[in-house]
Amino acid sequence: MVQIGYTMMTEQAGPRDLVDHVVGAERAGFDFSVTSDHYFPWLDTQGHAPYAWSVLGAAAQATERIPLMTYVTCPTTRYHPVVVAQKAATVQQLSEGRFRLGLGSGENLNEHVVGGGWPPAPVRLEKLEEAVEIIRDLLSGAELDRRGRYFEARGARLWDLPDVPPPIGVAVSGETSCALAGRLADLVIATEPKRELIEAFDRHGGAGKPRVGQVPLCYDTDRDAAIARAHDQFRWFGSSWKVNSELPGTAGFAGATQFVRPEDVARSIPCGDDVEAFVDAVRPYVDAGFDEVALIQVGGDQQAPFLAWAEKTLLPALRDAL
Repeated sequence: MVQIGYTMMTEQAGPRDLVDHVVGAERAGFDFSVTSDHYFPWLDTQGHAPYAWSVLGAAAQATERIPLMTYVTCPTTRYHPVVVAQKAATVQQLSEGRFRLGLGSGENLNEHVVGGGWPPAPVRLEKLEEAVEIIRDLLSGAELDRRGRYFEARGARLWDLPDVPPPIGVAVSGETSCALAGRLADLVIATEPKRELIEAFDRHGGAGKPRVGQVPLCYDTDRDAAIARAHDQFRWFGSSWKVNSELPGTAGFAGATQFVRPEDVARSIPCGDDVEAFVDAVRPYVDAGFDEVALIQVGGDQQAPFLAWAEKTLLPALRDAL
């Protein structure tokens, strides 16, 4: 049976609200949770970007059962990989083994703030591979004194290691990233329900490992209000990842999506309260071979009604159908 997760979307809610939301998700019966790790929202109308790792620490203490996961952290620019390893080890301890570390090559939107330019995609993947190796070594208890092509780790070690290292996931979008994930990751992450990604991951050593997807939706008893909210805050979602990874700020995303219409968004994001439409949005991930799917409810101030509806209606429907 597919596992259904809840997304703490840091771009659309403040830190205290995010913790309240994941507590509500645990109460509603979600199987796991994920959190984005952003320095900027995608659009100004989303309006938030708190520090995800502080939120995770608070969430670890406020919840008891629900697994936590970054979806995803870029360990190459805004953060150095030795610091990511330290953060991951700490959250794994605070959560008593409920944490998974999701990693990706990042977006200019979040990484440009530290300067140094934004490298082309092949270089970003090379940096990610080196970072994953450093993080995995440190989480295994190794002491590192190495100089790689992109990163140095001088006498680095983790003094507070969890009993079990957090599993590492890698986000994929093509053959090269799937090969990296198959070799080095414990699970694969994707935001598109493409079977070819899963097949490539399996081909490179990922067979039998978890596959985690994510899908946005916009619940509201007023479908027109849901469509308007999805268009206002999530019209960027339909852009290709080649575009989303390159734009440096909210103004760029506003410009790139200025001609996206509400009806365009409604075709790609289920809006309203027709539960079958929501099930149909998750089904392609299951058909493509994903065994975990995290849901994003659009609208930071709309989480409470969504969670109440999910507990009573959506989660039972998904479990019956999938």
